[in-house]
Amino acid sequence: MKKKCMLLALCLGLWLAGASSTRVWAQASPQQIEVTAKRFDFSPGEITLKKGQPVILVLKSEDVAHGLRIRELNIDVKVKAGSTAQIEFTPDKTGDFIGHCSVFCGSGHGSMTIKIHVVA
Repeated sequence: MKKKCMLLALCLGLWLAGASSTRVWAQASPQQIEVTAKRFDFSPGEITLKKGQPVILVLKSEDVAHGLRIRELNIDVKVKAGSTAQIEFTPDKTGDFIGHCSVFCGSGHGSMTIKIHVVA
């Protein structure tokens, strides 16, 4: 009986060790960020994201057509006047990145920027 208990305990221990070493990696659910574009401003003007965390960026226009381009993060999305568009991406590097309106929207177009902070 003592041998059976020891054998059972050993088998259970091996099974638990194997079960605990098996890892299931779940994909993080995307963080949704909403950005509103209007002449000549993005709101919010700064966003902080985490490297490796998927993002759904929703761009909404309150007036005319706008766009948002951040080359370093491979973001390029355009939105029609009064509409909404979205892009999914996962930041793969840390740092501060400046996005620009990529659709000419009037005299202040050149100063229409947004800053994205990507942290580890």
